[in-house]
Amino acid sequence: MDFTKRQMTKIAREANKLTIRMMKEEGIGSGEFDLIHLVRHHPGISQKDAGRELNMDKGAVARRVVSLENKGYMIRKENPADARSRLLYATPKADLLKNSKTAVETAFYTWLLEELSDEERSTFCTLLERLYYRSKAESRSGFPHLHQRLTHEEVYPYEEA
Repeated sequence: MDFTKRQMTKIAREANKLTIRMMKEEGIGSGEFDLIHLVRHHPGISQKDAGRELNMDKGAVARRVVSLENKGYMIRKENPADARSRLLYATPKADLLKNSKTAVETAFYTWLLEELSDEERSTFCTLLERLYYRSKAESRSGFPHLHQRLTHEEVYPYEEA
């Protein structure tokens, strides 16, 4: 039984809606932001590898890259190992965009917690931090405990054999 009623996910989704709205005002779509995020964390990634990571076809990646280059968020450089491919790099303007996304999320969560007392907020944040570190450790180890608990049938109950 899910005692949380997936409310952490639902709250994060609401924060994301605000972030997407604010990014659109900057002229950046959510798919473009995903590409910027990937390139910021993997500077010099090829367009092909970016497409694979984001599950996007080659043409879609190329269109997004051109759009982001035109907006000043990304640059392409020739791949010294393969002149046919291009390597992607984020610009300083992309770093500023990350900072503005963080500012929007911070404002949302600050607003959300305002109606809690200092004691409630402290307790909540302590428990949240504990859950965050537990989830991060499980993720970094490849989700071994969750793989044990989940079967394919539980995750995809309606899939035909």
